[in-house]
Amino acid sequence: MREAVREREFREFAEARQAQLRRSAYLLCGNWHQAQDLTQTALMKLYAAWGRVSRDGNVDAYARTILTRTFIDQQRRQGWREEPVSEPPDLAATFPVTPELRLVMQEALSELPPRYRAVLVLRFWEDWTVEQTAQALRISPGTVKSQSARALARLRGIVESLTSERTDR
Repeated sequence: MREAVREREFREFAEARQAQLRRSAYLLCGNWHQAQDLTQTALMKLYAAWGRVSRDGNVDAYARTILTRTFIDQQRRQGWREEPVSEPPDLAATFPVTPELRLVMQEALSELPPRYRAVLVLRFWEDWTVEQTAQALRISPGTVKSQSARALARLRGIVESLTSERTDR
């Protein structure tokens, strides 16, 4: 009986939050297929800890923390990266049509190191506080602040470079 309630609660949470987690994962990794894999991995880890997490509250924060830490762990492992192929596979037509600035920002975000990306996504996309971000990434609040500043400065430089390249064409 208890297991059925636990499973139902988790299923309801996963169905309600999967799209949001996937969008955050996409901002971290820059690839929809990897984002889906990352989301599923995070949800599996969340399910394993569901009993404790659901009692403690703030399941959303815990889920995003798992997602971010899983992304950083995967980036550390070199074998996880995809290998280029001669011809890309056919893509589904489900990708939203986006303005050019959004594409530039996504490209610029993908050029940042994983830790910088994680800090920016948690602070500005997820709208977390410095303290929440520090706790999720297991770093000090001062490190979050300095990495946010450095990441934003680097992101601005990349965006300027990318936009000047596109206007020169």
